[in-house]
Amino acid sequence: MTIYICKSLVALSLKNTSHLNKTPISLLSLLFISSSPETPIAAADYLIDRHNFSPATASKVSSVVKYLKRPEETDSILSFLQESGISDTYLERIIKRVPKVLSANLEWSIKPKFKVFRDLGFSSSNVVEMVSSQPMILTCSFNKRFGQSILALKSVVGSNMDVSGILKKHAWLLRYDLAKTMIPNIELLKSCGISSSQITQCLYIFPRDFLHKTTRIRENVKRVDEMGIDRKSKMFLLAIRAFCSMTKDNWESKLELFKSLGFSEDDILSSFRRYPHAFAVSERKIKELTQLLLSSGKCDISFVVNNPELLTYSVVNRFKPRLRVLEVLESRNLLLKKSSLATAFKMTDKKFFEKYVLPYSDEVGKLFVIKKASLIAEICA
Repeated sequence: MTIYICKSLVALSLKNTSHLNKTPISLLSLLFISSSPETPIAAADYLIDRHNFSPATASKVSSVVKYLKRPEETDSILSFLQESGISDTYLERIIKRVPKVLSANLEWSIKPKFKVFRDLGFSSSNVVEMVSSQPMILTCSFNKRFGQSILALKSVVGSNMDVSGILKKHAWLLRYDLAKTMIPNIELLKSCGISSSQITQCLYIFPRDFLHKTTRIRENVKRVDEMGIDRKSKMFLLAIRAFCSMTKDNWESKLELFKSLGFSEDDILSSFRRYPHAFAVSERKIKELTQLLLSSGKCDISFVVNNPELLTYSVVNRFKPRLRVLEVLESRNLLLKKSSLATAFKMTDKKFFEKYVLPYSDEVGKLFVIKKASLIAEICA
């Protein structure tokens, strides 16, 4: 296009030499003026001098975005966000977390998203909370599936408030066409008898599980049926999630590991039915925890079989310090009655501290994980 314009200007100058010093030069000047870029400005200086951002934020941002090519457009972005109800404090947090917002396209990307939320009935406070919690909403691609995905979420959870609750934690979901990925999977699960409430609860915590290919979920439904888990049981969905989290080779490898640790085939089946998610943890953790419990002399393999959820807890932060505390208390005959090992392991840190540490602080206070000092101080207060 530029070559065409230049040729036209040359032709015009040859036809009319009286305009040689006027028309061609003036048009060329306009051409180059209109296409010349704005002067870049250092992002750190811009944020501090023009918008009073803190030096710490400016430094963090400049490590990602060193220069701003169009500072006036960035001014418009920041002004729009402020006018939309985002406070200066949250604005600074947004830019610090997602510096690319400074160079986003206001008219094609940011404004249309606010309009979609507004047209779908979200309150201004809802939108501000979502954007402040998950600023990547401002930089993710915008197309027709953006609004469709929000509607898809709403069709599952029921209200804009619930949608905003999910997006405040999982805004990355808007990168997907949920109407084509998530909805078919949810319909399949509902057809298996899984309740809407259970699906919604899982969606809040593990939304990625609903983005697998429908064929894979259907295949894993069949595998769970073959394991003998009742479709009305809450474990049915957990079992599907467990299978979806690993390949068939991973599954076979874990079966061999459990057998090597002393599990029979019936033990494995029983543990899986009790708590399928235990089979989704790493082989290293399964081995380390099982060996720790067996070597403690306090339990045998049946204890692990009957309490498979223990396999999901931390070896370092839960089992080792609690085992040591119980050992000391038992060796000094400080426990009025023999403690239930399963209960001692499953209770929260706060309850364990109140029951087994606080009454015997002179004997075991220093054995409990030191990093829980804030919790200890809170309880003592």
